[in-house]
Amino acid sequence: MKTFCGRANPTTGSMEWLEEGEDYDYHQEIARSRYADMLHDKDRNVKYYQGIRAAVSRVKERGEKAIVLDIGTGTGLLSMMAASAGADFCYAIEVFKPMANAAVKIVEKNGFSDKIKVINKHSTEVTVGPDGDMQCRANILVTELFDTELIGEGALPTYEHAHKYLVQEGCEAVPHRATVYVQLAESKRMWSWKKLFPVHVEAEDGEKILVPPSEMENCPGVPSVCDIQLNQMPSSDFTTLSDVVTMFSVDFSKPVQSASTYYRVQLEPVKSGKAQIVLSWWDIDMDPSGMINCTMAPYWVKPTSALQWRDHWMQCVYFLPNEEPVLQGEKLYLTACRDEYSVWYSLQKAREGENEADEEEHKADVRVESPVCRCRAHLLWNRPRFGELNDQNRTRQYIKSLRKVLKTDSVCLCISDGSLLPVLAHYLGAKQVPYFILFFRPLHFTNHLEDKIKIIEARPELLQPSHLEDKKISVLVGEPFFTTSLLPWHNLYFWYARTAVSTHLASNVTVLPQSASLHMMIVEFQDLWRIRSPCGICEGFDVQTMDEMIKDSLNFRESKEAEPHPLWEYPCKSLSDPQEVLTFDFTQTVPQHCLSTEGSVNLLRKGKSHGAVLWMEYHLADNISVSTGLMKMSNEKGNCEWNPHCKQAVYFFSSVIESEILSDPTAVTYAINFDTKTGEIAMDFKL
Repeated sequence: MKTFCGRANPTTGSMEWLEEGEDYDYHQEIARSRYADMLHDKDRNVKYYQGIRAAVSRVKERGEKAIVLDIGTGTGLLSMMAASAGADFCYAIEVFKPMANAAVKIVEKNGFSDKIKVINKHSTEVTVGPDGDMQCRANILVTELFDTELIGEGALPTYEHAHKYLVQEGCEAVPHRATVYVQLAESKRMWSWKKLFPVHVEAEDGEKILVPPSEMENCPGVPSVCDIQLNQMPSSDFTTLSDVVTMFSVDFSKPVQSASTYYRVQLEPVKSGKAQIVLSWWDIDMDPSGMINCTMAPYWVKPTSALQWRDHWMQCVYFLPNEEPVLQGEKLYLTACRDEYSVWYSLQKAREGENEADEEEHKADVRVESPVCRCRAHLLWNRPRFGELNDQNRTRQYIKSLRKVLKTDSVCLCISDGSLLPVLAHYLGAKQVPYFILFFRPLHFTNHLEDKIKIIEARPELLQPSHLEDKKISVLVGEPFFTTSLLPWHNLYFWYARTAVSTHLASNVTVLPQSASLHMMIVEFQDLWRIRSPCGICEGFDVQTMDEMIKDSLNFRESKEAEPHPLWEYPCKSLSDPQEVLTFDFTQTVPQHCLSTEGSVNLLRKGKSHGAVLWMEYHLADNISVSTGLMKMSNEKGNCEWNPHCKQAVYFFSSVIESEILSDPTAVTYAINFDTKTGEIAMDFKL
């Protein structure tokens, strides 16, 4: 069966209907899944195996049969561990059909079909009894239902249901418990992901300061967690204000409550400063004694232990509703509220001479409603976008360029999502009202400039002369930034929009940026390659079926695609110099013909060529450019510094996916084709 899928093309802006096979969604899900990453997580796998062995032994010592329930089995790995540890029978539940089918094959291949039954259902639909999916309730509960926030994948309601209907009272659980830790911190860099800072503009008539409106200033933002590789955040970018404290823990061997609740701890800052964020992570004890422990603690907490790299579990950054000045040694209460799927935090100062009874009264003040964005900016801009708008160096480049191109009589049109450029254009002396084509209604930061900036709510191709009061545009500007862009070249939508409005442009129009270029570099990743690398054998079990399944899904599209990753979180070293491969001239309309290039790039350093990184550079005005990728590179080692506000495109070479061992190549040949009709870039690399 074929399905027609409608999608808005992020580059061309057009609505497209694509005919997709019925397996399309499956392939997307599998190709971008984190199964490979989990199978490569040695620390996780070893600790689970130890915990499962210990749980099976405890049950056997009591003279009972070991019946295991494994919820969210995935490849069936944990069930196979249980079977090989001596469990009498395992029920392995997997809701995702292609995954359940793979688990059946993997279990069979490893010779456990008589001990493991794979059930393709949601655990809440599983029945118990002589005619049910399970003959009897299990006495060992094994799960891996956790995300970076611990509860974001629905672990709590799943455990709650399992204890009520699927496992015996007093069962063993692997993991036995999870504990969430927090640390109060100040960080201008991370706080810039939540708040818009004032912008300083040097105008003709002195310095102007753009201040965000008060509803934005006081907005609590959105409750969703910011999950990042905190181990890549340099210690110079944050200050911890408290010791690490235990916020709450969940015992999985006892009935679990998923209903909304809150936890409160007392804190005393070890330093004075501005409390802005809560850094958080968790660990799991695989056994009741806590001897088998798997932790997500960042580098400064466990500096002596070797860190296991993983991408499926990271660390959390939570933003407090407001910045709170705190003093060393003062008494504070940190409150964590949670619902079934998410956690959010608030900080209260203890009142003078407060005692335990007062604390109970304090508890009554806690409201467990999740924070809601009132200013709408947090719904329009994601966190990296806030960081980008707060990047003063970047803003300075735009101000410098606007100053070069604006005249007092300029008629200015801006095409970008939620951009500050029209406001900057106004302050830099565009006496005519700048027009702003808007795809999303909330433009904040307008500083009550409603009469100074005209917002046009029309798509570029529907722009009428009446929208512009019959004027011709003399300056067309864009960052460009569009919220629909995933890959760096998706922001070329600006070029298509520029083409759509070309009849409204003056013959001598100035376009900013004047052009863009696509750049590329060959790299060796420290760890990111693992997410696409086959596992083969995992803790003695053959999981090649899973590797083949991922490979088939990656090859499902005729050409392999690049994928977006924020490389500041994923260190790599360059093996080649950066190379400009394509240019896009915004002073002209989009051409009818394809833009293509081929060539080769020499490898200057020894290393494993894992893939190519691609990014865009925008040439704003003469000698002024901004990069969405490489910011700088240290030549000796090839270490790279990446733009922290953008995701770069990563194209993994087939040698990573096929796990080929290559003799040291000296060059990589490439062919890159930009199809101007579809706005898609196809690429091919040979080592």
